[in-house]
Amino acid sequence: MNCHYFGFISRALFRRVGLSLLAAGALWYAPIWLGGVAAAQTGSKADSQSITLGLISEINHAAIEAHFLDLVRYVGRRFSSGPEVAAKVVVAPTPFELVKLLEQRRVDFYMESVYPTYTINYVHGAAKMILRRWKSGMAEYQSLLFTKRDGEIKRLDDLRGKTIVFEDPGSTSGYLMAKFYLQRNGFKLAEKKDFDANATPGQISYLFAYRQEKLLEWVFTKQAAAGAMSDADHAKLSDERKSDFAVLAQTERLPRHLVSVRADLSPQTVARLTDILVAMHEDPEGQKILKKTDRTTKFDRLPGGEEGLRKRLLASFFSPDRVK
Repeated sequence: MNCHYFGFISRALFRRVGLSLLAAGALWYAPIWLGGVAAAQTGSKADSQSITLGLISEINHAAIEAHFLDLVRYVGRRFSSGPEVAAKVVVAPTPFELVKLLEQRRVDFYMESVYPTYTINYVHGAAKMILRRWKSGMAEYQSLLFTKRDGEIKRLDDLRGKTIVFEDPGSTSGYLMAKFYLQRNGFKLAEKKDFDANATPGQISYLFAYRQEKLLEWVFTKQAAAGAMSDADHAKLSDERKSDFAVLAQTERLPRHLVSVRADLSPQTVARLTDILVAMHEDPEGQKILKKTDRTTKFDRLPGGEEGLRKRLLASFFSPDRVK
């Protein structure tokens, strides 16, 4: 199945479920979790009789479950020397619903990009990160804030009183990473439904293009002063198009995708799951399954460990001076 199809779902799923509210909640509740994930409940799923992967999408649940089932079955076959562990895939319509499933012990581990992981793990305290997933062959990515090379915008300060364009409300690299970067650097942003000729001088107005082609068109025809996109998407552009780019700022590089486990999963189960996924790319069968699962290259351990990456996410999505 075409991995780009699922990439589209991942970007679009928040469009209709209010990720902006989730972002506001992250800013409000983040201090609760600065000390780490909340204390886990005692106990674990009896005898690890099943292993369940959780994913997020508002649509196409059956297709997504089928797409990831081979990966979970691979894990189930290798989980113990006894009977094969039952493998399941559960798709939640929103991050909030996935939090409930984790708290109800109906999901054991999940895979998501950095911002949803941040909110699920450190706003709600429902899970903890264990591994990095090299989705589409990428270990990390970043957001680029860019403008037209021959335009009037030469630095970020020139954006005050102007309008910039983001990809869509569900895009981590095409919206959230860039938005939080600007806010951390002292800029005030206001969402608009259309271009505003009377933008407030002290703030940056922004709107969503929903398609990369439209985003580029608005920037390069100077309807918008600047835009944001991932460095991976930038790398795919033609040399001619790249020559029109002037990069104003780059956000920190963050993992492309992450694997997390529910907060109260037993240490033995976490260790076994970790070992299976980390070794998966070394096995011919595992390599084949990874390739057809969104061209995943491998899973590896978190750079800097869970605590180090937790602080990086807080620094990117909250406020660096609140990270202790």
